[in-house]
Amino acid sequence: MSIKIGIYGYGNLAKGVELAVKANPDMELAAVFTRRDPSTVKIATEGAVVASSSDIASFKDKIDVMIICGGSATDLPEQTPAIAKLFNCVDSFDTHAKIPEHFANVDAAAKSGSNTALISCGWDPGMFSLARLYGNCILPDGKDYTFWGKGVSQGHSDAIRRVPGVKNGKQYTIPVEAALEAVRSGSNPELTTRQKHTRECFVVAEDGADKALIEKTIKEMPNYFADYDTTVHFISEEEFKANHSGMNHGGFVFRTGTTGGNKHVIEYSLKLDSNPEFTGSVLTAYARAIYRLSQKGDFGCKSVFDIAPALLSPLSGEDLRAHLL
Repeated sequence: MSIKIGIYGYGNLAKGVELAVKANPDMELAAVFTRRDPSTVKIATEGAVVASSSDIASFKDKIDVMIICGGSATDLPEQTPAIAKLFNCVDSFDTHAKIPEHFANVDAAAKSGSNTALISCGWDPGMFSLARLYGNCILPDGKDYTFWGKGVSQGHSDAIRRVPGVKNGKQYTIPVEAALEAVRSGSNPELTTRQKHTRECFVVAEDGADKALIEKTIKEMPNYFADYDTTVHFISEEEFKANHSGMNHGGFVFRTGTTGGNKHVIEYSLKLDSNPEFTGSVLTAYARAIYRLSQKGDFGCKSVFDIAPALLSPLSGEDLRAHLL
């Protein structure tokens, strides 16, 4: 029997989920829900329904897991608890400081509807979170380091585009190579925010805009650029479209530590051509696990820490032991 997947929202992340569902033979896309006029939304899956987000309640018995593809800032804090009352669901909430609050809200909603939900699933939080947990357990006497990039930060790029005079813009987060090598050496360096990452911005300015003011505004922007060495490049719209249309990203998680006087370094890294497609693949694998937990009556909210790895795989325990152990 195929696991029937619903997708809530249809942006870049949702399109990545759609590709991932197609790649998993034990799943099928049942419906896509949108806040836009459904007749204007064209999806890549034949036979799947495109419906209004206001109609999701009528699909309660037609979807096994809803994968929610909204944004963390304003969408997911409202969407996930509301949907968890009706469906098993998965989201990619990534505002780290607010995860405990979001978890509590979704947990209460999922339990009230006898559903199972997973929040903060993706690569960070998500796969990087697991790497940090494993590292801490294996090397209790040690230190954690996380680097992001080189890759496109969607939040920082959006902040650039909101600067007056900016027509388009994209920001790349870049790990400082010297900091990476210091961590890999096992020397446990103390690193400031500025020492770990630089930020590189590519900006298309409006005709007649004050480029010096745009650059100053970007570099002095609190919470985004003020604490980093930031470079701003002004380029043409043609160059922007030709060279900066991708969504690549990635990063590194390290745990360095000692046992009996010997040094050890654990390194986990990702290099992603498409951030949303990879994130969509992670969400889809975890949707399988959430479906299985719901079938056992294990309701409420979960994090990736609560999910056994075998539940992610379509393979049986026997096959996993024979081929992957």
